[in-house]
Amino acid sequence: MLQLNTIRENREAVIAGLERKYFKDATVTVDKVLDLDKQRRQTQQELDGALAQANGLAKQIGQLMKEGKKEEAEVAKAQTAELKTRSKTLEEDLKVLENEQNALLVLLPNLPHQSVPPGRTPEENVEFYAWGEKPTLPQNAKPHWELIEEKNIIDFKLGTKITGAGFPVYKGKGARLQRAMIQFFLDEANKAGYLEVQPPILINAESGFGTGQLPDKEGQMYHATADDLYLIPTAEVPITNLYRDVIVAENELPVKMAGYTPCFRREAGSWGAHVRGLNRLHQFDKIEIVQIRKPAESYGALEEMAEHVKGLLQKLELHFRIIRLCGGDMGFASALTYDFEVWSGAQARWLECSSVSNFETFQANRLKLRYKNPETGKTELLHTLNGSALALPRIVAAMLENNQQPDGSIKIPQVLVPYCGFDSI
Repeated sequence: MLQLNTIRENREAVIAGLERKYFKDATVTVDKVLDLDKQRRQTQQELDGALAQANGLAKQIGQLMKEGKKEEAEVAKAQTAELKTRSKTLEEDLKVLENEQNALLVLLPNLPHQSVPPGRTPEENVEFYAWGEKPTLPQNAKPHWELIEEKNIIDFKLGTKITGAGFPVYKGKGARLQRAMIQFFLDEANKAGYLEVQPPILINAESGFGTGQLPDKEGQMYHATADDLYLIPTAEVPITNLYRDVIVAENELPVKMAGYTPCFRREAGSWGAHVRGLNRLHQFDKIEIVQIRKPAESYGALEEMAEHVKGLLQKLELHFRIIRLCGGDMGFASALTYDFEVWSGAQARWLECSSVSNFETFQANRLKLRYKNPETGKTELLHTLNGSALALPRIVAAMLENNQQPDGSIKIPQVLVPYCGFDSI
């Protein structure tokens, strides 16, 4: 959530930033927030004055009674009663103004970093790094959904029977490959200094609000209405919320955490060839890395996290690229996002497999996640970052397609062989 002092002190810059994210009616909304803020502060000032005056009169009443000045004491009592009534009305007015202001504030997305390119659609994102080369596939190369059926390693029909479309069943070497990748990614995170955590996969509304999923993505999450809990769309949510309402000691910074969880996304309205097979699922496995940093260090941390993801893809020997998302294609809470895409040989297209983002103070403001700055002695908001390291489905899709051999077998990347116990399918 944007900080009020940022909006007050940088109105034009805030409006310009919101417009770069294509937020509708940016000027009108910002000015309404500022108007409500002015009314709120005026009301607070009146309330403080009325309470101070009532407290002063209360002290006078006792003294007047001691001095036998009953009439003056009664007048003071009447004035105190009026001030209390006035204070109650002002408190009610203040609450209404705060609610109206907060209702608008939670709708405002984070402001984009200065390096975010202009643009509204994915086609306007900017590629700035690529590694490897497109694989040369045999003439009889097949898309991964055909390979999966042929090798009998993932069963979509069984998943549909048990749950519905988008909930696959992994079998045999398919299941072992999943487990191998999860362990490999966790081991690599551990080597990079991330503390492994295993968080809940159900969250309450406060946690969803803290990281920006609520109210922005409410319809995209599975909601267990009986208990008002949500299935997580990513491990970012429960892991980052471990630090909700926390003042982090300086000697505990930076915070680096990693966790494996299944992830759940409704993906309402998704259909067509681009979502076939493993391209888009309602349930999938993912390892998430999360960092909490001092503001001055967060963009260095973002590059560090991007290097970590690059290293994973290079070890898997997958051709990939990194793109910087334009303002209109960025997430609600993000200030800067790098998307990683792997090349899917048989589909001849790029598949997003990771996003690494800096949220600056946006999530921390909602979470009340702070630290005491030793230089100023003041409590200040921290910066939060996260990234997929990695999400499994599209990695598996690209790996199966790109590693097809002329004899029909599929070669397993060497780095995974010790984990899964086989070198081909």
